[in-house]
Amino acid sequence: MKVTAVFDIGRTNKKYVLFDENYEIIEEFSESLPETTDEDGFPTEDIELLTNWVKNRWADLLNNPKYDIKAVNVAAYGASLVHLDASNKPLTPLYSYLKPFPAELLTQFYSTYGDPTRLSLQTGSPSMGMLNSGMQMYWLKYTRPEVYAHIATTLHLPQYILFLLTGRKVSDYTSLGCHTALWSFEMWDYHEWVKAEGIHKKLAPVLASSSFIYRHEDKGIQSGFGLHDSSSALVPYRMAVKKPFVLLSTGTWCINFNSFSAKPLTSYQLERDCMNYLTPEGSGVTASRLFLGREHDYQTARIAEYFRVAPDFYKKVSFDPEILKADTPPFYPACMTGNGPFPEPSPQEWQVSAFASAESAYHHLLKGLTDLLKVSLQLVGIDDVQSIYIDGGFARSEIFTRLIARNFPNHKVYGTDLPYATSLGAALHVTRPQTFEFKGEIREIKP
Repeated sequence: MKVTAVFDIGRTNKKYVLFDENYEIIEEFSESLPETTDEDGFPTEDIELLTNWVKNRWADLLNNPKYDIKAVNVAAYGASLVHLDASNKPLTPLYSYLKPFPAELLTQFYSTYGDPTRLSLQTGSPSMGMLNSGMQMYWLKYTRPEVYAHIATTLHLPQYILFLLTGRKVSDYTSLGCHTALWSFEMWDYHEWVKAEGIHKKLAPVLASSSFIYRHEDKGIQSGFGLHDSSSALVPYRMAVKKPFVLLSTGTWCINFNSFSAKPLTSYQLERDCMNYLTPEGSGVTASRLFLGREHDYQTARIAEYFRVAPDFYKKVSFDPEILKADTPPFYPACMTGNGPFPEPSPQEWQVSAFASAESAYHHLLKGLTDLLKVSLQLVGIDDVQSIYIDGGFARSEIFTRLIARNFPNHKVYGTDLPYATSLGAALHVTRPQTFEFKGEIREIKP
């Protein structure tokens, strides 16, 4: 059977997915690998374990007589770098993007390169410490100079996985363009600070094409260059939907992508958790974030405790528009200080006790969240597009999707069920079909 193989590397689960020629999934293998710690004792991905896992799974696939692998690609999480020595072995742990960034080093950086807001606007990247992977390079250069000096090539994680599969070392736009602080959206090149530090010399070359032919023994396999996972999940929508739209990728974070807006960020947007991404082709994407899933989980736990109901009570709550007509106290988020469209600390706690039932409190929780999301969407130019697609866990919530439709009566709103969007995006990008139609469920949401 002719298949396209995609290695989809998440923080929790590592998997490969096999697609047939109609982009139907014919096999998936998923495994969770234990973490390790870096030299400072901070938890992180075990790069040796991950390397062996990828190599072994790839060897199994290549030697499996059931499959004729025609194409391969990678999707993996961003803000993570693998530093290779001259013999192509990892020099360091795969440092976690959650690792704290030293305050004195940040002061050194900005005293050298100037105003943080200006740099963030130019790179489309809010200042987020290690979540800016360029700052990881800066940190390594000044805290581990003896290690930095021995780096032959630095790869973002998707491209490191690709290197394990094909031996090809490249950089790609989606990894460079996901809040790295490496890329200048003004110059469409590495930022001046990156060149001043010589960091760009450590990075593999950026290639404009979407694939190359990898030779395995006597056969050729079409290979992509690897994709940042969030950007990969956008690919199926960009291929299937021809009119301008915004994609709400919902989960712990709700990331709102407008790939039809490539305007430079304003300081107002930057202060409200907006950033720029790059498509695989290198064009700009404006995005905003809301800590939606985290806030939802925190507040539903409070509701469940107060009303003494099961922790997952909300899964059985049906949409009741009459509940929303009640006069209730305003919603105050607890988990959004420093992020989202209103990063200021909330003046008080949201009053769960003001509601008569768990169902009523839950309706108004989602109303509060979708009202915040409305502002977040306005920041990425929602009025310039015609439709909204909701992907991820919240796409299955009738209350959530109906409230989005109510907030945007002039837009077409769709809930989608495309659970393998990230893997599918990587498969589509390497094989480049002339046409593509959604295989998953798409339903129009009415207010």
